[in-house]
Amino acid sequence: MDNLDYGIIGNCRSAALISKTGGIDWCCLPEFDSPSVFAKLLDEEIGGSFEINVDDSYTITQKYQQYTNILITSFKSGDDHFEIHDFMPRYRKKGNTYHSPPELVRYFKHISGKPSLSVLYDPRLEYAMGTTDTFIKKDFIASLTHDVKFDTVFLYTSFDKESVVNSSTLEITQDEFMLMGYNEKLLLPTTERAYLDLQNTKVYWLNWSNLTPTYKKFNEEISRSALTLKLLSYDKTGAVLAAATTSLPETIGEVRNWDYRFCWIRDASMVIKVVSELGHKNVARRYLQFIIDLIPDKAEKLQIMYGINKEKKLTEETLDHLSGYKGSKPVRIGNAAYHQKQNDIYGILMDVIYEQMVKFSVDIDNGEDLWAITKGIVWIVSNNWKDADKGIWEFRTEDRHFTFSKVLCWTALDRAIKVAEMLGKQHKIDKWEPIREEIWKDIYDNAWNEEVGAYTQSYGSKELDASVLLMESYGCVNAKDERYIKTVNAIGAELSNDGLLYRYKNEDDFGLPSSSFTVCTFWYINSLFKIGERKKALEYFERLLSYSNHLGLFSEDIDFKTKRLLGNFPQAYSHLALIECAINFSKKESEDEMMESLRE
Repeated sequence: MDNLDYGIIGNCRSAALISKTGGIDWCCLPEFDSPSVFAKLLDEEIGGSFEINVDDSYTITQKYQQYTNILITSFKSGDDHFEIHDFMPRYRKKGNTYHSPPELVRYFKHISGKPSLSVLYDPRLEYAMGTTDTFIKKDFIASLTHDVKFDTVFLYTSFDKESVVNSSTLEITQDEFMLMGYNEKLLLPTTERAYLDLQNTKVYWLNWSNLTPTYKKFNEEISRSALTLKLLSYDKTGAVLAAATTSLPETIGEVRNWDYRFCWIRDASMVIKVVSELGHKNVARRYLQFIIDLIPDKAEKLQIMYGINKEKKLTEETLDHLSGYKGSKPVRIGNAAYHQKQNDIYGILMDVIYEQMVKFSVDIDNGEDLWAITKGIVWIVSNNWKDADKGIWEFRTEDRHFTFSKVLCWTALDRAIKVAEMLGKQHKIDKWEPIREEIWKDIYDNAWNEEVGAYTQSYGSKELDASVLLMESYGCVNAKDERYIKTVNAIGAELSNDGLLYRYKNEDDFGLPSSSFTVCTFWYINSLFKIGERKKALEYFERLLSYSNHLGLFSEDIDFKTKRLLGNFPQAYSHLALIECAINFSKKESEDEMMESLRE
């Protein structure tokens, strides 16, 4: 497989990646950040997988059931035809709680004929660090390891268990099922119960999607991206993951391989802003509670990222026994970036707090918590905005005065002032407005490089940086501002490569980036749209959409030459930016049509 041709299934507790031929090559249980059960994605020899094998006469196609996260893989050879409906159960129970067990279901739907297949069921628990032994029991197939620590998974199936374990030929003449779970089931699964789980899960996703508005243009892309972002939200705490994987490389054979199964305050806050704009209030409320729970002390500094269960220590380790995706080592778990200082996170979080307080009614208790956080953020930003930091791209070497970080410090003060206005706190407004003005003047005087004719990556540098494009999105400059227009054009001329953007072109800790960071191209498209270059923006957007995989999913990066997807997958950053662009184009078309009808 030369591309990340995977679909994702999940239930807001964990997720699995399924190849376009129906193989599960990545799954962690019981939660997103647990050790893997299947990790063929990171080592084709020893990682472990759950594969469906048919002979060469079969045509295999794949799609999502519309407006759901149920993945359907179709196998057809003449009259012999069956489908696998893969999903992780999720549906509402009595008492307004959700049934989201740590398990996945493979429902085999017989369509016609007598199709045959074999199964390779090869779990390798605990990141395949030791031996996993599989045993056939009366009611299930048990797989366990005790080399590193004791761990088990259970497979229930309507197929003959011995034939499954031995990869013998199976014939399908009726609907069948396989259920792999982390826990032993007290109520024995059956095909009928698997079917009921499938229907209940389908109804859940259809109801969730029904809350998303319908758009005139790019509605399918917006819907799929929204569903993907929902899959990356962790119901238990409200955390939002950057991606469902670890160590998928930004460039094949290089070492930019990171674990993204954590909650970055920046990424998550941006996701929440977009998802709440689509009307999904509960995701936003849970995330704000996640933040409230993280800040017990009023002036406690935020880390840039946390574990999905609010862990603060995310020690980085390497798994040297795994060969890595396409041989790209090292494979990492944990992420050492958690202790970095990045001043932009406060502005991004403050922007979300303000948006939620404007859009949704905030009860008194929550409002008091959010006002306390607001004051704490202003205190931290006021005392730290003049300091250098690691920046949005997490440079692991020296600190710098990054333009993006300064812009988001300004944003923090700006949104805090707006919150204070909502709450009638005039004394805070009077105190905070001069600080906001001072930060803006500092950016205006020091981030602009007259020789380059653009706002640059950091104070005193000549390097361009795609993150600077967000100055307009956060309201620090106007789209009509001459300096901003020049910056957009300069970044397009310098950082664009065959329609895809570099984050930056200066060498970092690991050399010159050789792939495009997908979100940057979306930012550039949005900037072109804002400055009036709408035709050019639409051309770029449609071309970028064509680089998604067969299911419309994006990873973190795209190779400049081959256009293959690279980096962790699916990437929340990429899909939230896709939604922002698509909504802009859709709204513009609706406005144009309205103006046209008025003229008539």
